[in-house]
Amino acid sequence: MDSTDQLSLDPRALKATSVQVPSGSGADREPEALRITAASSNPKMFTLPWEKPLATWPKELLANLPRGISRHVVRFVRVGDEVYAMKEITQRMAEREYELLRKLVKLDLPAVTPIAVVTGRRDASGQPLEAILVTRHLKFSLPYRALFARNLRPDTAERLIDALAVLLVRLHLGGFYWGDVSLSNVLFLRDADSFAAFLVDAETGALYPSLTDGQREYDIDLARTNIIGELMDLNSGDLLSPDVDEVAVGNRLAGRYRSLWAALTEAESFSPDEMWKIEQRVNKLNDLGFDVDELEMKTDEDGKRVLVRPRVVDAGYASRKLLRLTGLDVQENQARRLLNDLDVYRTSTWRQGEELEIVATDWMREVFEPTVRMIPPEYRSRIEPAQFFHEVLTKRWLLAEQAGHDVPLAEAVRDYIDESLPEYKLDAADMKTINDEADSAVVDDDRRWAQDGTQGEAADERDDSADSDDVDDDYRDDQDASVWAS
Repeated sequence: MDSTDQLSLDPRALKATSVQVPSGSGADREPEALRITAASSNPKMFTLPWEKPLATWPKELLANLPRGISRHVVRFVRVGDEVYAMKEITQRMAEREYELLRKLVKLDLPAVTPIAVVTGRRDASGQPLEAILVTRHLKFSLPYRALFARNLRPDTAERLIDALAVLLVRLHLGGFYWGDVSLSNVLFLRDADSFAAFLVDAETGALYPSLTDGQREYDIDLARTNIIGELMDLNSGDLLSPDVDEVAVGNRLAGRYRSLWAALTEAESFSPDEMWKIEQRVNKLNDLGFDVDELEMKTDEDGKRVLVRPRVVDAGYASRKLLRLTGLDVQENQARRLLNDLDVYRTSTWRQGEELEIVATDWMREVFEPTVRMIPPEYRSRIEPAQFFHEVLTKRWLLAEQAGHDVPLAEAVRDYIDESLPEYKLDAADMKTINDEADSAVVDDDRRWAQDGTQGEAADERDDSADSDDVDDDYRDDQDASVWAS
């Protein structure tokens, strides 16, 4: 990016980080001593074994969570009460990606949160080690291969593609050129009956004031190609429903992206007596989950038509409304479902005339909080409270339809816990397969390290003895249960 583009960036992005990577493609600079540039004040960062290759870090430091496919060594590490994802890469790449992720977070775009970049690492003999990029583990998220290892609906692939299309549109609206769009570079969170996608790998990305059509089309075409290949790979491993047409799903990404981009950016033409359509346009964008900050309106030369174009749009219309009313910070579709239930509660209690904020407080105390407190302890790290509430409401509707009358919420919760919640488990065999596949993609595959730092098979790859109880215990320990507690 040239200096003119740099100055044209959103001021929030310009001031996002103190790390400024020099332009050009020269060799990495090698600091004389260990240096940690961190966006976190966690003091335990300084106690980690930075002098060891990441693949050889002690098992007691590691969190047993499913990893996505990466070209580099990646591990989840416990640091105090937090779980961080650590990726071993060159110094230039680590600093550049840290800088980009900081900017994306400042712009409120869906990406993992950068915590630190660690440079100047050397082993016990004084030989330089690669830098490490540290990001916060996105709670409750999974890579796409871990999702397909579970019992999911047949249309899961299409729902993931829809989430990826929304992510790509949001990033493009923010001026982010990805350069390596794929399912592997995304983490997915359940969002009611859909998914929400978050960028997890920004190695090849770049931030501009705005993107050209050519840049956007390149990202779309690359995404389509990568997705088809990834789905074919799932199919070869018998993880994909035989009803899924990989090519059709890949093409769906392009179609979904273009329709959403048009809805958010294209101008519409109205006659002066059709101004009601402006409100209709805004409502349509709200239904898509986007909020409109400004509308650009102008008449044509003869004054007979009015051209309307959204000037600034932002995602999270429903989630921001729910956050304001209840303090719950959830995904967009989850928020829409919870707001609908709040409306039902307001109507059923004959309180339409009261302030919504007051009704929302009572709904939280009488409906939402008692329901999520029923999540069994062993599942509190597996499912978000808002997702649990949504799925219980769906179960209640199905039970009522079968019974022909309304079903108490507590009964629906018990039925859901018994019949549906076990689907959230990921057993030890699936976990090992997923993480072995993730390690198999590492580009420096010929460099395997033993616990003593010598070349050989990494100790964590030799340890095949983990059982399902260990996985459950690790998974519970590696998530923060406080997000659901009331």
